[in-house]
Amino acid sequence: QEHLVESGGGSVQAGGSLRLSCLATEDTDCNVDWGWYRRAPGKKREFVSEISRDGHTNYDNSAKGRFAISQDSAKKTLYLEMNSLVPEDTAMYYCKCRSWKRASLLEYWGQGTQVTVSF
Repeated sequence: QEHLVESGGGSVQAGGSLRLSCLATEDTDCNVDWGWYRRAPGKKREFVSEISRDGHTNYDNSAKGRFAISQDSAKKTLYLEMNSLVPEDTAMYYCKCRSWKRASLLEYWGQGTQVTVSF
């Protein structure tokens, strides 16, 4: 069962921009926080950015000043605006959601969307 669906990845040249989207399905309520992670080829998955239900944001140092995370609660959609992209940003980007449900903290992951940045 899919809970999160990412989109917006693609191939861009260095210096370009992309906007990733993550749609939470009808029965998924990211009522704690949600965010973005990425996995580059041959590397471990790493944190990029997150946003809480009340709008508090957090960024990895590599994303500060270049990426902006936002959410549209009405559309149940999370965004990641990525600017000044560099080849080191090439990775599969994953959306992650945390939700309190029936006194349990649940965690959901999307299937990912590929971002490729070329010189």
